Amino acid sequence: MSRIYDGCKSDASVKWTNLVLFILDAIRPTELPGWNSERRDVTCYRLTGRFMTLLEADTRVDQRKEQILNAALNVVARKGYSDCRMDDIVSEAELSKGAIYWYYSSKKEIFLSLVNHWVNRFGVTLNHIVEEDHSAEEQLKALFSFFLTAFEENSTVFKAEMEFWALSSRDEDFREKTNKVYHEFLGLIEGIIQRGVDSGEFKNLDEKVAALSIMVNIEGLVWLALFDSDGVTARHYVDTITEFILAGLAKN
Repeated sequence: MSRIYDGCKSDASVKWTNLVLFILDAIRPTELPGWNSERRDVTCYRLTGRFMTLLEADTRVDQRKEQILNAALNVVARKGYSDCRMDDIVSEAELSKGAIYWYYSSKKEIFLSLVNHWVNRFGVTLNHIVEEDHSAEEQLKALFSFFLTAFEENSTVFKAEMEFWALSSRDEDFREKTNKVYHEFLGLIEGIIQRGVDSGEFKNLDEKVAALSIMVNIEGLVWLALFDSDGVTARHYVDTITEFILAGLAKN
């Protein structure tokens, strides 16, 4: 199995470049000239000596991993974890089996990485929401709006979430990972509510229970992704629960 790094066009140059990068990527020689430990860029000279090509190996790796994880997401949403096979992911990703196994050793490793992938993607925006200098009410509105947008752009993520709930009930690794994710999310919501109480926007209440209620309402999008909503759109659902929750939190 081998990684293919694009960039040098001549056949001989490609072969030698891939061999060099294969070795460099394995040993991470930060002391070598041309190797940047922050970006892990490798400066590669063509054998002819006429050109210099900067090959960003990690960018290629990240793109390939995302291709695999997106494929895994589609498969698990369609077939469920138990019925999902590595061959299904191979077919969905349109890669060779060797390419998949180069990055991931098992189906379980892929799906644990998939949790990390989406947590990281969501986390960037969620952290930005709580760091913004807005009222607690505006932050909660932004929180609901973010999940509505995420649902409208890719409801498959919410379908897959049900599978991870099920896995958490029977696999310790998934339980540990999802437990950590949900507790961090609860902590983020609790922080918003506490700021609202401190500022006088919200009435005094149990922040943990209020945060749990908000999280459970957001997870209602999972239900909408899986079942017939009888004409209730995700937007109408989110708008309605936002109004209910903010009314319940508001200080009279």
